[in-house]
Amino acid sequence: MRFSLFVHMERTAAEQDQKELYDQFVALAKMADEGGMHAVWTGEHHGMDFTIAPNPFLNLIDLARQTKHVRLGTGTIIAPFWHPIRLAGEAAMADMIMEGRLDLGVARGAYSYEYERMVPGMDAWDAGQRMRELVPAVKGLWEGDYAQEGVYHSFPATTSSPRPVQEGGPPIWVAARDPNSHEFAIEQGCHVQVTPLWQGDEEITRLMDTFNAACAKYPDVTRPQIMLLNHTYIAEDAQDVAQAAQEINRFYCYFGAWFQNKRPVSQGLIAPLSDDEIAAHPFYSPEAMVRDNVIATPEDATRRIKSYEALGYDEYAFWIDSGMSFERKKASLARFMTQVMPAFA
Repeated sequence: MRFSLFVHMERTAAEQDQKELYDQFVALAKMADEGGMHAVWTGEHHGMDFTIAPNPFLNLIDLARQTKHVRLGTGTIIAPFWHPIRLAGEAAMADMIMEGRLDLGVARGAYSYEYERMVPGMDAWDAGQRMRELVPAVKGLWEGDYAQEGVYHSFPATTSSPRPVQEGGPPIWVAARDPNSHEFAIEQGCHVQVTPLWQGDEEITRLMDTFNAACAKYPDVTRPQIMLLNHTYIAEDAQDVAQAAQEINRFYCYFGAWFQNKRPVSQGLIAPLSDDEIAAHPFYSPEAMVRDNVIATPEDATRRIKSYEALGYDEYAFWIDSGMSFERKKASLARFMTQVMPAFA
C-alpha cells in the first residue's frame, strides 16, 4: 500500500488570514514530499471558505515547483462545472508544466450550495450524468479529432491543445460510491476513489466489495486501482485521541451544515455552530469519529490500515482537513510518516 496526502486551504473563522493558510497548505505538501508520500491531492470548490480551492490546477502547478517526487492530483475536479474541451486542454497544460506528474480525479460534486451558484437548477442525479458524459470526452480529446453530440455538450472534431505529456493522458480517478458509479469508472478504464462516511470499517469493506463486483462485471478491462480517502489523525496518546475526536467531530458538523445548505452564509463563512448544536447532532459525535476515521496512536493506526491493505486497497489518502491548528496537523502528519508508513515499506 502507498500513501498520499489530501489537503485544502480550510478557513473556518474570519480572523484566519488566507495567504497564511495557503502557505500552510504548501508546507504540508512539502512535508509529504520530503516524507516519502506518493501523492498530494487537492480538490475544487467555489465560494466556500470551508475548503478554498477554486482551481486545483493552479495549486498543483505551484506545488510542482516546490516538490520533487510526489504525484499531484485533483481530488477532485467537479465535472458539471467544466466544458470537456476546456478541461482536456487545461489538464494537459498542467501535465506539461508538471512534467507528467498529474493525476486527474473527477467527481459529480456534493454541495447544493455550489450547484445553485455554478449550474442553477442542477441536482445530484443530473451532475452524475454530466460526469458520465465528460470523462469519455476528455479521453477522446486527448487522443485527438474527437467530436461529440451530447446531452450537455456538442462540438465538431477537436483535439486537446496541448496534448498531455503522459502517454494516453494523466490517470483518471472517479469518485464512486454506488455500484453504478463503480461500474462506470471501470468500464471507462479509470481508477476509483472511495470515501467512507459514517458506518465505520463495515462501510470500508462494503465499498471494496462493490469495487470487486464491478471489476468482475468487466473481466476484459485491466483491473484499475482503488484509493481509500479517510480523515486521519495520529495521536501521541489516548488523551490526544480524545481531543482530536472532538476537533474532527466539529469539522464534520460544519461539513454537514454546508451539505444541508440551510444555514446562513456571509463572506464565504457559514454561520457559527454553537456547542449545543454540535452536541445535539443526530449521528456525529466524538465516539463516531473514532469509529469511522483513523484517529489513533501509531500502533492502532497501523493495525487498522493493515486491515485495509488486506482488503485490497492500493492507496491510503491521509485526509488532513480537520479544523485543527497547523501545529497539530504537522505533528500528526510527522508521526504518520515516521511511525506508521515504515510498517508498510
